[in-house]
Amino acid sequence: MTADRPATSSERDRFLARLATGPLLADGAMGTLLYSRGIPQRANLDELAVTRPEIIGAIHREYLEAGAELIETATFGANRVRLAAHGLAHRAGAFNRRGAQLAREARDVVGRDAWVGGSIGPLGAPTRELLRVGEPAVRAAVREQLDGLLEGGVDLFVFETFSLLEHLLIALDEARRTASLPIVAQLTYGEELQLPDGTTPLAAAEALAAAGADVIGVNCGGGPEACVEALEAMGAGQPGGDGAGQPGAGSPFPRRSIMPNAGLPQRIEGQFVYAASPEYLAGMVPRFVAAGGALLGGCCGTTPQHVAAMRRALDGRTTQTAGPAVVPAPVVPVRVRPVSAIPTEARLEAPPATGLARALGDRRFVISVEIDPPRSVRIDRTIEAARLLKAAGVDVVNVSDSAMARVRMGALAVAFGIQHDLDLECVVHVTTRDRNLMALESELLGAHALGVRDILALTGDPPRVGDYPAGTGVWDVDSIGLVEILARLNRGEDAAGSPIGQPAGFTIACALDPTAADARTEWDRLERKLAAGAHLVMTQPLYDVAQVDAMLAEANRRFGPRGFPVPVLLGVLPLQSARHAEFLHNEVPGITIPDVARIALRDAGEGAAEVGLEMTLDLLDRVAAGVAGTYVMPSFGRYEQAAELVRRLRAHQG
Repeated sequence: MTADRPATSSERDRFLARLATGPLLADGAMGTLLYSRGIPQRANLDELAVTRPEIIGAIHREYLEAGAELIETATFGANRVRLAAHGLAHRAGAFNRRGAQLAREARDVVGRDAWVGGSIGPLGAPTRELLRVGEPAVRAAVREQLDGLLEGGVDLFVFETFSLLEHLLIALDEARRTASLPIVAQLTYGEELQLPDGTTPLAAAEALAAAGADVIGVNCGGGPEACVEALEAMGAGQPGGDGAGQPGAGSPFPRRSIMPNAGLPQRIEGQFVYAASPEYLAGMVPRFVAAGGALLGGCCGTTPQHVAAMRRALDGRTTQTAGPAVVPAPVVPVRVRPVSAIPTEARLEAPPATGLARALGDRRFVISVEIDPPRSVRIDRTIEAARLLKAAGVDVVNVSDSAMARVRMGALAVAFGIQHDLDLECVVHVTTRDRNLMALESELLGAHALGVRDILALTGDPPRVGDYPAGTGVWDVDSIGLVEILARLNRGEDAAGSPIGQPAGFTIACALDPTAADARTEWDRLERKLAAGAHLVMTQPLYDVAQVDAMLAEANRRFGPRGFPVPVLLGVLPLQSARHAEFLHNEVPGITIPDVARIALRDAGEGAAEVGLEMTLDLLDRVAAGVAGTYVMPSFGRYEQAAELVRRLRAHQG
């Protein structure tokens, strides 16, 4: 970013308006948690946004889940001066940009409103060498960070742990020149409550207020007690949540922030152990607020547990009160927990099982009927067909996805309409033919959010057989790849391994053609689908007991004496006439009708439809013990016949 951002006060107004309603809770330490998760002490933490984004994102999400309303980017030291020691000065812009993006992505994954603060620390320790760094060099280093953070999309800037007031004032001025975002300016004080040059907290606060900081405060330092004393020494500020008006730039009374360490650390068994427990920090919250704290958080040694405890205190779940009556909890040394001990979204519970999964688990004979979406913008008749089938007693309906590559209304839209209007669960056919990998995942995430969670994974018929023979298929993945995508979503991550907030709850079905010409390949692919995570097998139509027996025998050979390792819904397609049977047998891939069935239909003449229905009922009756249910495919949209089949099946079972 080379040009200044257009001046607008909307971001500042919104942030200040939020602070006027009550204290806002920020996150805690980043480096402390990184070290606890195996990052070496001497590692450069600022490059982890690029080299280990998954661990940075996980920490952001943990703080959001703990109740933080503001998370800071992992860019504290991502300036060219600090990075030069690691030979990475030229990567400053990229590290800041990626750090901001990771924080925003974490916010999106968790799905909660939160502010993303661009963390900017000092150029280094306050050594003589740093004191000799001139203003142009300070401005250039800060501007590089500011630009990267802006490109990544931060909501505000958080300058923290500065001990050189002169550098902080230069940085603040550069930020005001660069953008009109809110600015939090925080200093860190020693035991004498002075900066290295002797500046007091009150004098520093006055200087920062005059320079236009929106929030002035203290962070890091010796711990909660020392920080609250420094905050009190800053003089009158607007206390958090007093409902006063919003201070503008240059106001003598900017709001205050406080983000202390969890006490002082000591090194035990190779780990830093901090003294202040989450309960102790929560007990200090009333004092923070009474001292004017409007933005609260934590620094070194604080964890999601500390933030969660502060959240409870702010929400009024503690019995402690502000003022002298506060008696903090006893100081108990707290060892920073490893990642396995800290809850993350990967450990959140998955949604409840779908109705289909529950029916299968209860060993109820499941009946599903396929519905074709309309070839128009009207869905009325489709809804009525589903209503007819529900009344007949189906457990679910299957919604096809432009079968035979003939364009129809989107299956997910139809399924949502049916579930919304009828409270009838749908199994949605999803093909990989028409969508690239990104579109597949996006559509599945949307389906899950709308409650459509039963998916039949299919590769799909080639476009050349359908309405648009010149069209092209995508097929980034096939049906096996789609099962893998769904299984990963159920584990709480997308195909790239990025988290999606919590585990999904899809019931994953896959297809099997037991009469395929290349039977070996078909069964090999089934094994791969099951290994990828499919929960259910749905077969192409079968027409006699011999076909079913052959299928079950092959399952025994492949999977052992217990047969299929998952439930199977036997596909049936009631025949209408001899001509119908010949068409399916000779022209439709995946359907093989035995000679005896075709002969019976020819002999039935005008009564062929009833014969076809009776043949289906007889087959299901004879093989019911070997399958978990049936998947009925009506021909020519004859849902009345399918409903009659369902009614007879239910009557026979009852």
